[in-house]
Amino acid sequence: MVASSTSSSSAKSKPSSLFADADGSFARNMKALSRLTPFLWPVGDSKTRFKITLMVIFLLASVIAGVYAPLLLKGAVDRLAGDASDSGVARAVALPIGLILSYGFVRMLASFFSEIRRFLFARVAQSAVRKIALSVFEHLLELSLAFHLDRRMGGLSRVIERGVKSIEFLLEFMLFNILPTLLQIGLVAIVLWGRFSLLFVAITLLTIGSYILFTLFVTEWRLQFRREMNYADNDAHGKAIDSLINFETVKYFGNEAHEKQRLDSALKVYENAAVKSLTSLSYVNLGQSVIIALGLITILLIAGKGVVDGTLSIGDFVLVNTYLLQLYLPLDFLGFVYRQTRQSLTDMDDLFSLTDETPTISDRSAATKLKTNSPEVIFDKVSFSYGSSSDSARQILQDISFHIPHGKRLAIVGPSGSGKSTIARLLYRFYDVQKGTISISAYDLRNLTQESLHANIGVVPQDTVLFNDTIYYNILYGNPHARAADVERAARMAHIHEFIMSLPEAYQTAVGERGLKLSGGEKQRVAIARTLLKNPGILILDEATSALDSNTEQEIQKNLKELMENRTTLMIAHRLSTITDAEEILVLFEGKIVERGKHSQLLKNGKLYAAMWDRQQKEADEGLEAMPPVKKSKEK
Repeated sequence: MVASSTSSSSAKSKPSSLFADADGSFARNMKALSRLTPFLWPVGDSKTRFKITLMVIFLLASVIAGVYAPLLLKGAVDRLAGDASDSGVARAVALPIGLILSYGFVRMLASFFSEIRRFLFARVAQSAVRKIALSVFEHLLELSLAFHLDRRMGGLSRVIERGVKSIEFLLEFMLFNILPTLLQIGLVAIVLWGRFSLLFVAITLLTIGSYILFTLFVTEWRLQFRREMNYADNDAHGKAIDSLINFETVKYFGNEAHEKQRLDSALKVYENAAVKSLTSLSYVNLGQSVIIALGLITILLIAGKGVVDGTLSIGDFVLVNTYLLQLYLPLDFLGFVYRQTRQSLTDMDDLFSLTDETPTISDRSAATKLKTNSPEVIFDKVSFSYGSSSDSARQILQDISFHIPHGKRLAIVGPSGSGKSTIARLLYRFYDVQKGTISISAYDLRNLTQESLHANIGVVPQDTVLFNDTIYYNILYGNPHARAADVERAARMAHIHEFIMSLPEAYQTAVGERGLKLSGGEKQRVAIARTLLKNPGILILDEATSALDSNTEQEIQKNLKELMENRTTLMIAHRLSTITDAEEILVLFEGKIVERGKHSQLLKNGKLYAAMWDRQQKEADEGLEAMPPVKKSKEK
């Protein structure tokens, strides 16, 4: 985007144009407007282009009819004024019925052409809004994980919401208010010049110019309050969403009052900015009314003097008054349109700025699709940091190498922060490595299309987040094109079908926000069924059972063994008891592999893995000792 070089002091001393933002960046807003063109005038869509062409024709016809109607009214008034001395009968006979009917008919035509214009443009405008919103949403899904981790979803949703509404407003009011008004001003100026004198034109244009300049100055001053409102709105919305999403956490700590206070602080900032914005609107309205009244009084005094002097007729006086009212009424509304247009341009620019975000991970021009029936995973001297490669403070992985043959299982264990989950994210290519390579069956991940890579990898995460929809939808999400029979088969394999059928609505049972209506074990089984339906060649289990109790974990482990069968599997584990049968176990410590081997071999080595095993076994024994004894019932 084009940045403005205007300083704050100069911005205060100069009014910006209708399409300039608060910093006077004309080019920035023009670029945003130009982005609407492909959606309003789509290439190859002759039907849409024809509709827009007709709309322009009816727009011109409506404006011309609106300017011509007062001329018919002038003729009727002059005929009536000329017959004022006649008898009542004569005046009735001389009634300009044709002019009056013509005036009413032309007025009706102006409205008819305007509504036809709206009718034609309704579909075009809504289709453009839909396509723009869809393109922004699609781009957001293509952005890298790093972008979404740095953004608050509440604030992001507000940017999208306001951006879409701003486009609707701009299309509606620019095409049906601003443009017709400007055309009408031009045509009226020509009529006034041709029928009267340049003095009438000068007063009209001076009034309109003063009105616009005043509106520009005061609106620029008021925009600071609107920006404060937007910032506070984003902040308050984000905090509200955070609190509602983390409803359970709020309840656990009894922090309802704290959350209320936190939101109230943000809402107070919004309240103060909103009050300033609304009260300052009175200055705008008052100033605009004074300018319009002065212009109207001046030009009517001149026209009235012309009638007294005999140089103008009563019809001319009515004509001038009618034209001024026709111009000033929409101009009074133009003040609101201008303010909203300025804000809409800002909101639309914010929306389109999202599409300017460049994905940190993207497909190369020569990227190929991953095609293999027996995938194997190879990490070759991989090093990675979330900062720059030279940022040793954030170095996560150092010189990691391992090989997972097709159908085998490799487990990674280690203390928190050792880099276990980062390995899973690198394999899914949420990030690219700084050093070394990651390959699947001799394909460097960076040379593969992300779509084909993701299609071949299934993930069962530690915290399964489900969509706020039905159980059926959440399982079907693994393969949206699957049949109902396939969904049921996957549920049976995940041993959750019987539970689902015990529910009143079975597969159509809603799971609630993030799946909160299901237990941890039930959510994990849904996740397993979903992954089974996807049927990936490579499987990532990222501490898939660490959040479950021991009994549930043992049951889920049986499901996971079925899921891992004949799949190349990477297991990120916290509980070592879940990975004892892995073909190879890697022990990570501070981003380095410090041990590797089978479970029995690592226990014999007596190093970090053995110490972790002993500690977990001791904790398990202590947990069993702490449990109350189970009383056995006596048989009669």
